[in-house]
Amino acid sequence: MNCSDFFPMWNQLTSLQQNRIEGSAIYRSAKRNTIIHNGLDDCTGLILVNSGQLRAYILSAEGREVSIYRLFERDICLFSASCMMQNIQFEITIEAEKDSSFWIIPADVYKGLMTESIPLANYTNEIMASRFSEVMWLMEQIMWRSFDKRLAAFLLEESNIEGSCKLRLTHEKIGNHLGNAREVVTRMLSYFQSEGMVRLSRGNIEILKPDALQKLRDA
Repeated sequence: MNCSDFFPMWNQLTSLQQNRIEGSAIYRSAKRNTIIHNGLDDCTGLILVNSGQLRAYILSAEGREVSIYRLFERDICLFSASCMMQNIQFEITIEAEKDSSFWIIPADVYKGLMTESIPLANYTNEIMASRFSEVMWLMEQIMWRSFDKRLAAFLLEESNIEGSCKLRLTHEKIGNHLGNAREVVTRMLSYFQSEGMVRLSRGNIEILKPDALQKLRDA
């Protein structure tokens, strides 16, 4: 995969602009659980995910995490370069959920290209609008949906990502994704197990009745 694969309007850039992107892009890899970007003071640059899986999350003053979105192959992360965008103040941390590889385009390079290329600026705005929609959707879920529905949706999403009903997940990790204390997660998972929807073991969750979880999620 090349940098050009991330930009559907690549052919609308001049050869000089294409060369600036490719020439400035830094290829990196990160092991699972590595922090790649850490808040506003860390203007990492634009991240283009080549392989693996990244997680973007916010951290409360009390140290509680909540995931706002995930990044997979061919995804682009703009908030890691928020310093190039005026009035965007997001304290976002990005970590590798799995062993990952990615390119980083320096923020100053990309900002300069956006001022030169209307197609690139429009595409960037589309990505930004999509990410803001995801954040707003998340806020609605946290504010208005009960935790049992959110947990059911999370387990189904994890099963879809991993392609398996057997998930290697700790209760603490789930709490970090959903913004809830580990004890709350444990109680709800125990309830799910009592209803025969899941089977719990140390560090593992097996989904036994995905249809029941889906019914709960959609209720």
